[in-house]
Amino acid sequence: MADIGTKAPVLRSSVLTCAADQAAMQPWIDMECFQLGIGRTVCRMETIDFGSQQVVQEDQAASVQKIGATPANLCTLSYCTPNRAFRFSDQGSNHPDTVFFLPENTPFDLYVPAGTRTTYVSFDQAAFIRDARILNPRRWEAAPETIRSWTSPLKGALAADITAFSGDAARERGEHCDSTMIRDLLLQSALQVAARSEGVEDLSRAARARAFAVCSLARAYIESCAESDRLPTIVDICAATGVSERRLQYAFHEYIGMSPNAYLRLLRLNRTRAALAAACPRQTTVTRVAIQHGFLHFGRFAGDYKRIFGETPSATLAS
Repeated sequence: MADIGTKAPVLRSSVLTCAADQAAMQPWIDMECFQLGIGRTVCRMETIDFGSQQVVQEDQAASVQKIGATPANLCTLSYCTPNRAFRFSDQGSNHPDTVFFLPENTPFDLYVPAGTRTTYVSFDQAAFIRDARILNPRRWEAAPETIRSWTSPLKGALAADITAFSGDAARERGEHCDSTMIRDLLLQSALQVAARSEGVEDLSRAARARAFAVCSLARAYIESCAESDRLPTIVDICAATGVSERRLQYAFHEYIGMSPNAYLRLLRLNRTRAALAAACPRQTTVTRVAIQHGFLHFGRFAGDYKRIFGETPSATLAS
């Protein structure tokens, strides 16, 4: 079978105004992206698709949450600008040399605050683990089955290599490098990071893990309610998760930096925007869609919608 990694890379660079488009630009990973911060611009994003390997850089203008799962035989190595509010499932990024490894078939839940740059490279996991095991047999004897975070002195070198082969750098050079060479160089750079890394000592890890467990249960319950067109209350969520309101409040502030009620409202606003964008203006109205998603105070709904997304609901429906 031909090596699909030898095809010419596909470079895309966009300034995005919808969080759903941020997910759509990464079709190799099944995910949803929700806008939680304020702003018409969500992010500036660049992707380089080599077929069997992808490079993604995102400069987040508005805070977002990303929820999804990696497919079989795809793993990623990633990093971000240090930010105490950043969360990769139950992992944080306080150290400037932190890197994350996300293995195949693994659910993830990221909170990316505004002002954060995130970068990842995806790989064929079987090949990556095989080569990493050669470089560091003890660390890579068994493939990780969950998200891992480490610190590596070579994280900066990987970041420099990715910057050197970015679309901006290519345009400045006015020339194109061989795509196979770029792909192989980035793989070797990532393998060096994976081989020379140490565990992250994080005293808040246990608290973050407990908060993540509570909020994961809450999210699953919220999604089940959405499927049956029910709007859950805080009482419902506390009953479903088995925690008090005070503990639920604490968990959500640790999980996503806001109260459960604020988070629920933002989720419904995102769902409403997706429904308006997909609807035909001749067949529905903003009021009808808003009511379907539990918004009965139309003035407040329209004001919150424009404040978060930078446009009116009617503009979304008409686009």
